[in-house]
Amino acid sequence: MNTYYTTIGLEIHAELKTKTKMFSSALNNPDEENPNVNIDPVSLAHPGTLPTINKQAVEHVIKVGLALNGDIANFTEFDRKNYFYPDIPKGYQISQYKYPIVSGGHLAGVDITRVHLEEDTGTSKHDRGDFSLVDYNRAGVPLMELVTEPCIHTPEDAGKFGRELQTLLQYLEVSDANMEKGEMRVELNISISPSKEKFGTKVEVKNINSFRAVERAAKYEIARMTDLYEAGRENEIVQETRGWDETKQSTFSQRSKENSEDYRYFPDPDLPKMYLHEMFDLNKIKESLPELPEQKRVRFANDFGIKAEDIEVYINDKILADYFEGVVSKIGENKESYKTVSNLITSDFIGLKKGNEDVKLPSLENFAELASLFTEGKISSRAAKDILGMIVLNDESPVSIAEKNRMFQSNDTGPIEEIAKKLIEENGSVVEDYKNGKENALMFFVGRIMKESKGSANPSIVKEVLIKLLS
Repeated sequence: MNTYYTTIGLEIHAELKTKTKMFSSALNNPDEENPNVNIDPVSLAHPGTLPTINKQAVEHVIKVGLALNGDIANFTEFDRKNYFYPDIPKGYQISQYKYPIVSGGHLAGVDITRVHLEEDTGTSKHDRGDFSLVDYNRAGVPLMELVTEPCIHTPEDAGKFGRELQTLLQYLEVSDANMEKGEMRVELNISISPSKEKFGTKVEVKNINSFRAVERAAKYEIARMTDLYEAGRENEIVQETRGWDETKQSTFSQRSKENSEDYRYFPDPDLPKMYLHEMFDLNKIKESLPELPEQKRVRFANDFGIKAEDIEVYINDKILADYFEGVVSKIGENKESYKTVSNLITSDFIGLKKGNEDVKLPSLENFAELASLFTEGKISSRAAKDILGMIVLNDESPVSIAEKNRMFQSNDTGPIEEIAKKLIEENGSVVEDYKNGKENALMFFVGRIMKESKGSANPSIVKEVLIKLLS
């Protein structure tokens, strides 16, 4: 099989968190379950109605642009994008064409082309048999569209970018970006070519509602196009829009792909031009940005020395991240304790939490006390896990639990030596294995001593005693 080079670009739409819609006073409520409730004459395009710009939505897009290190335009305007679908009540969509709010920028190693602002469409319902209905609750909701450069080359990197953008939007609190609710939607532009120097024919895949589906759709299209190339039928790869069928795990042709001239863009005469550098204090907005995901990754790695997998848990769960920082603030400068705290949270606590609603995070003081007991060698790893299982249900002092249940490790070598001598005498063949260089033989004795001491012996002391007796 020949080698083919994949090029991927993404167009990602995200509904913005505002009280009202983009150009009217109708409520922006993604949780509304009854159809056609959040509507008004403007969003239904009644004759004589005029749109007004939602300033908060514009500021949200500026925040995104600043977080991406993009260029914020001074002059920008809204355009009419003309096409006719039942879910577009005006017969056109108000969008941006030539003058987007944001140009350039980058995220997760991907270059951004532009970020612009438009209004969302209504929702067509096709579940009534031989006819369809339209719900206009979503029509007019502020919608951010981000377009990447065609600089992604693997399905995995496409999924990674989408996840990182979702996290960024949530950190900025400009969008919940919940894909299950349709608040974030991905369109995939993909081509393959036998030459690195030349793009292949681009296909757009719509109707993608998860990042896993983005990766699967990309893999499917790469395989489909590769098969056509290998069969000498590359002319059957045409510029078109395809849909993604989650059930069949395949794409299907929908229509030929439109070009920008097909939409007959022109500036909306009902909306004023905007000069953003005069309307907004960009420096003030930039200073108000929260710590961004990549900044948090760097800080957690440098300040706490915890592993990358743990950091990703905290990036995606602000409650756990804040709790972790609260616990380590009670401990002081001790990176080993930080690692213990993180392991207990990301592995043990999360494991206990699954399927048990009664499990709660204990007080910062008690969690810090538990981590300190373990890192100071006062309790074993097993005891730490057992105590955690108790304090997440009944928040109390780990010291008091360890005292009541005789969980403190003993550093007294006398009892350990007594058990060790007895085991060595009873297991001559294992002693020979150790002397012949089999390290597992030592762990056999360690395990037996820990069992006979009911976990109270300090494993490091046990090893020292055994090595001394066996040498």
